[in-house]
Amino acid sequence: MTIDQFKFAGKKAIVRVDFNVPLDENGKITDDTRIRGALPTLKKILADGGSLIIMSHMGKPKGKVNAKYSLSQIVDAVSAHLGVPVQFAPDCAKAGEAAAALKPGEVLLLENLRFYPEEEGKPVGIEKEDPAYEDAKKAMKASQKEFAKTLASYADCYVNDAFGTAHRKHASTAVIADYFDADHKMLGYLMEKEVQAVDNVLSNIKRPFTAIMGGSKVSTKIGIIENLMDKVDNLILCGGMTYTFAKAQGGKIGMSICEDDKLDLALDIIAKAKAKGVNLVLGTDCVAADAFSNDANTQICPANDVPEGWEGLDAGPETRKAFADAIKGAKTILWNGPAGVFEFDNFTAGSRAIAEAIAEATANGAFSLIGGGDSVACINKFGMADKVSYISTGGGALLEAIEGKILPGIAAIKGE
Repeated sequence: MTIDQFKFAGKKAIVRVDFNVPLDENGKITDDTRIRGALPTLKKILADGGSLIIMSHMGKPKGKVNAKYSLSQIVDAVSAHLGVPVQFAPDCAKAGEAAAALKPGEVLLLENLRFYPEEEGKPVGIEKEDPAYEDAKKAMKASQKEFAKTLASYADCYVNDAFGTAHRKHASTAVIADYFDADHKMLGYLMEKEVQAVDNVLSNIKRPFTAIMGGSKVSTKIGIIENLMDKVDNLILCGGMTYTFAKAQGGKIGMSICEDDKLDLALDIIAKAKAKGVNLVLGTDCVAADAFSNDANTQICPANDVPEGWEGLDAGPETRKAFADAIKGAKTILWNGPAGVFEFDNFTAGSRAIAEAIAEATANGAFSLIGGGDSVACINKFGMADKVSYISTGGGALLEAIEGKILPGIAAIKGE
């Protein structure tokens, strides 16, 4: 069933969204991208005369109630976006009466799903090494089903629009779908768009294809790097992992971030790229600083010859040019992870060079997909969100989809 085929009039829809938005110390939302992303789905259901039960997680409360992660903090923002007053259920597993009382056009937001350990389905307060862990895990799986069944009982149909958690097999993203038949569960518009964007990058590759992988660690990106090797023409590896590669090849990196246990892996990646004829672009120079601070003293130096007591915090001018050259002529572009410590204004030049080259390529007809929290934050910081083809809301989910993994949140609805 698709969201456009379903008749929502007079029906209650329970919708899993990803409202895991960043809050400042006063509980104010600092970036509402994820809320805006879900609006087409939510507004469609209300406009059709349905009533709406919205559920989400926030943060990692680890199965315990924690006011810092309460969704009560976003009720006003969600009300403002939807243009209707949103009711709040302070306990997501005890919202039956509130749900039953909903009239068409009314909205109920459930408290953070992860206040219950059943949402993630992991036993709490017991280590994996404990002999009783397996039993605890079985017991938790059983109560996870009950928890999902309770959530399902609030509504007539289920809509999953939370791409950001589609790679997790949680109660609200996958298990709940077992309690609805194929005609009463569907993907929301955001999920449909995300799935389509991944498809554009993977199935419908227009060449040349340039992927840019950034971030501090090569270890967290290894699966995706290996998967991309078979697909891309140019692979840019940037950010903190630059120095793991530099050190692996015998370079001096001063105090720069480095995964010393991944030096062989870095050499392996270089060899694989060569064997597969992929143009691997690594930083040759960097902006080094004498402290991890925006106000630190800086110097430009080779990425494989950083002086003692200094650390590389951004791509240098030569590297920026090399990155731009590998991006500008591309017809398919994937960007995940910044080229430097972009949170510090003085170390944004590398990421900005990437963003500008992507914007130029997109203007010349490339399909550009930006995913992962930091790359999205970069594009927003530079005010360039409208200059790329698609911004993905799901970091981990996007990467797993591109790795070719089946996402449980999608499989649960499509019955794959």
